[in-house]
Amino acid sequence: MTEISIAEEPPRQPAILRLLELSDAYAASLYPAESNHMVDLSTLERPGVSFFVARGNGEIVGCCALVDAGDGTAEIKRMFVDPQARGLKVGKQLLAALEAKAEGLGLTAIRLETGIYQPEAIGLYRSSGYVERPPFGGYLPDPLSLFMEKALGQTV
Repeated sequence: MTEISIAEEPPRQPAILRLLELSDAYAASLYPAESNHMVDLSTLERPGVSFFVARGNGEIVGCCALVDAGDGTAEIKRMFVDPQARGLKVGKQLLAALEAKAEGLGLTAIRLETGIYQPEAIGLYRSSGYVERPPFGGYLPDPLSLFMEKALGQTV
């Protein structure tokens, strides 16, 4: 059985660069360039960005970033799981770590943009309480994009 661990780590690591390249290639296979809203490595290293790494038996198998928007919200960027690690609930664990960090920072909401041709990602977000919303920040309406948000700090 593969044991998954999640921790904040620097993004500039060879295995992370490989994951980002896989993510870029996957997105490019699904969407035109103008519908890909990736951030580069230098953006992931900026202050206000928390970068999470998932390891399976010590090997890097997934990553994601929480980018503080400076308005009490943050955005999920670069969520990606190595195809060889799919089915191990890595995405769900990364999302949980990211949400715990956001709550610890006192943020009110987490937002994201994902593509309409990624049903697994959309299913993960919906099952975790994210709901559709209009474009936010610098995003423009795009028929290939789905914008979602989850409110934090609310008791049910």
